[in-house]
Amino acid sequence: MRTLAFFLLVALTAVQARAQDYPTRPIKILVPAAPGGIGDILPRIFGQKLAESGNHTVVVENRTAGAGVVATEATAKAPPDGYTLLIGNQGLLSIRPQLTKVPYDPVKGLAPIVLLVSVPNILVVHPSVPAQSLQELLAYAKANPGKLTYSSQGIGASGHIAAELLKLSAGVDITHVPFRGAAPAAQALAAGHVHMMFDVVSLALGPIQSGTVRAIGVASKERVSVLLDVPTLGEQGFAVEVGAWFGLLAPGGTPAPIITWLNREANRVFTVPDTRKQFVAQGAQMPLGTPDDFARHIADNTARFGEVIQKAGIKVEQ
Repeated sequence: MRTLAFFLLVALTAVQARAQDYPTRPIKILVPAAPGGIGDILPRIFGQKLAESGNHTVVVENRTAGAGVVATEATAKAPPDGYTLLIGNQGLLSIRPQLTKVPYDPVKGLAPIVLLVSVPNILVVHPSVPAQSLQELLAYAKANPGKLTYSSQGIGASGHIAAELLKLSAGVDITHVPFRGAAPAAQALAAGHVHMMFDVVSLALGPIQSGTVRAIGVASKERVSVLLDVPTLGEQGFAVEVGAWFGLLAPGGTPAPIITWLNREANRVFTVPDTRKQFVAQGAQMPLGTPDDFARHIADNTARFGEVIQKAGIKVEQ
């Protein structure tokens, strides 16, 4: 027993020593999305600020294969030393694992570090739809069952989940038209090929301001600062709260001191007013907080989305 205890102490001391030395080489952050979006901008800002504050380097690598599954699997199976990280999102962590088998464990395989950004969805309609409010839209849907259609970013996307949650809550029949991504879904709405859509505020802001679409309600607890005249869905009787979010994760088993260091640095970088301002201007929120806060957020989303997936009978296309 003394021999075993000795070796365990030696191993623990070695891990602590490595954690104290961290980081001594470039940190790689895998982004399961194409360059240019919020999820891609976050790690680039993080890397730049780390470089400015010390001799730290962050390399951002976009891996879009498998709709982000490849990047997530690579992170989950990487050595738990803090040098391979992931910008995870609701689709890869809370939704997709409930729709199909994935080659990673979203709970045991990944260690939450910090929730960086949350962008609420907003319900928008084509100007031809005879509704100025959620009540008018639902009344029209009930009077015309199956006539209204809504586009989504794909099966299981946040826009799909939000629409199905509204349908379940209001008891209305609205037909789903899935697309491969947010851009074609929004284009179909703008062209009048579908009647409505739950889009993220950051992407819907331009079309709303130009009058291409009409905003009905925000799927969040509070109104967003860039669209203060648009009420929440909760204010209109249906507390639908769904959006897109992005957070930083490490492989499961990464030493706590490394997780703590990364969390501290992320909070330092993204609490700077000028940094926050550029995301708030897009209708985003920056929750930040502790690793435990992020873990609870993932668990809560998984439970809520799972209930909608089951009740709505959502299944991925084979």
